[in-house]
Amino acid sequence: MNTFFDSSAFAKRYVEETGSDEVEKICIKSDLIALSSICFPEIISALNRRLRENNIVKSDYLLIKAKMIEEFESLEIVNVVPEVISKAITLLEKYNLRTLDALHISSAILWNADLFISADKRQILAAKKAGLKVKYIE
Repeated sequence: MNTFFDSSAFAKRYVEETGSDEVEKICIKSDLIALSSICFPEIISALNRRLRENNIVKSDYLLIKAKMIEEFESLEIVNVVPEVISKAITLLEKYNLRTLDALHISSAILWNADLFISADKRQILAAKKAGLKVKYIE
């Protein structure tokens, strides 16, 4: 199974929260895992927000970041190329989506994902309407 994760779901691999166990199980079952090239900066942004809000400490942030860098080398990364942008624009015109959510969905479509994983209900609904098999992770 070729699985595409958006940032909201894939971040659960690095921060223990509701859905983390389920994400881990899906990763183990997947033959290939893909992410958009925007995933890493999105997760780093969320981690830095947690750092500023004192929800994680600097040493934990640095450990998570190092683990992410190491793991990202083994993943399929879908770059934001003109075809991804074009498809994202179409999705934005059809569905109630944020820009980065549309880029994740368009990347998954163009990568031919067997399964699209997200922790964003609105994004899941749009991805399903766009023809992707989806899994919502709380």
